[in-house]
Amino acid sequence: MGKAVLIVDDEPDVLATVEQELDTCMVHKADNYETAVQYLLSYSYDIVILDIMGVNGFELLKTSVSRGFPTVMLTAHALSPESLKKSIKLGAVTFLPKDKMPELRSYLEDVVLGEGKPMWQKLFDKMGDHFNKRFGPDWKQQDKFFEEFKETLRRDVEAEEG
Repeated sequence: MGKAVLIVDDEPDVLATVEQELDTCMVHKADNYETAVQYLLSYSYDIVILDIMGVNGFELLKTSVSRGFPTVMLTAHALSPESLKKSIKLGAVTFLPKDKMPELRSYLEDVVLGEGKPMWQKLFDKMGDHFNKRFGPDWKQQDKFFEEFKETLRRDVEAEEG
């Protein structure tokens, strides 16, 4: 891919795994909030990958989005409808459970090929069954936000096609 990527996670093995997956990229790694903020304010990135727990990922997401960097949330412990909703609202382009890390490269390629635009419809298409198993089959119906968001995505697709 040849892109500049920032990976932020407090788990060294996750940083190493993501770096290996992105061996064709220039990768900066941060294992804490302070280092991550310095990187975000000092460099430009094609993609930023943030953990949620342990590094204050949502605050980093705000900074990353304000700098115009397409940002992917990668999480294990914070895998919930609430975290997904907050990621969408704060401007992340996609959200990936850590147990799907072997698929990270294809998700990032989607982000790059999509020129950093949000990849939510593609995520829901690919990860719908996984989310249903983790959150329960009616998780989207339990929060009006997801029903409205689904409708917004549908309109966006129609507008692009029309």
